[in-house]
Amino acid sequence: MSREAISISDDSVALVKRLLSETARRVDEHLLQYLPEVGQPAQQVTEAMRHSLTGGKRIRPMVVLQSAGTFGLSADAAMPTACGFELLHTATLIHDDLPAIDDSSLRRARPSCHAAFDEATAILAGDALIIAAYDALATQAQIEAVAPGAVLQVIAEFGAYAGAGGVIGGELADIHGETVGTDRELLEYIHLNKTAKLFEAATRAGAILAEAPGEHIEIIGSYGRSLGLLFQVTDDILDVTSSAEALGKPTGADEQAGKQTYPALVGLDGARQHARDLAEQAVVLADRLPANHPFWRGLVKLVLDRQA
Repeated sequence: MSREAISISDDSVALVKRLLSETARRVDEHLLQYLPEVGQPAQQVTEAMRHSLTGGKRIRPMVVLQSAGTFGLSADAAMPTACGFELLHTATLIHDDLPAIDDSSLRRARPSCHAAFDEATAILAGDALIIAAYDALATQAQIEAVAPGAVLQVIAEFGAYAGAGGVIGGELADIHGETVGTDRELLEYIHLNKTAKLFEAATRAGAILAEAPGEHIEIIGSYGRSLGLLFQVTDDILDVTSSAEALGKPTGADEQAGKQTYPALVGLDGARQHARDLAEQAVVLADRLPANHPFWRGLVKLVLDRQA
């Protein structure tokens, strides 16, 4: 399949870019309420949390909000959950950058948390952001338009997708992958768990809060998984083809560390083809949703063509 075979209008991509900008602004306004105001001697932890939350595209919270809207719940009603996903995602980036894992000194075009502060503060800031994420998810129950049972289901799935059976397990597998030769099965496990499951959880969360039919929750969750896999493949490609200035984080680190990536497994051309295949899967799933097709299709193309 060629890239041209994915028929997605420029208007759809423009729509996603506009919504992404609006979402980033609105999410940033809400995120601060989940950061505690503490004085000395603990103030540095909050400062590190704020530092690490600065910047970022806010794709995952946008996915939560648009998923809710697709099934009839206003985006504002799902904002606490959207914030929860961004808080957790930022925590994983802090821990990912630590010397014990990827030892990266740059994140979101700024010094990474441990580089700006110190390792101990970074570890604690990441821990605090994870706790703040659950605080945000819990406050979702205060929104009258959302059923308490739906909130509990989202919290349960959030823990399952983010924990040892998801993001954390994927991170550990990623570390292990540096010590062995290229392995497709291991690579697929890493991409699914470290990255794709959080996208899947985000799409499902919005649909669950909107009390969408079970069939539609499964469809949009599968879309989120395909989108997350696509996101990670393009990330692998950009690590080879882009620059630190464009990405806001170091490039070339994957090859240097011996990480499991698609360019290492099948070369750049093979990785690009795999990305196009994943994009096609996501578009097919988007077209099975009951509404909001321009957004979901445009998001696929935005991720497929991203340069940062």
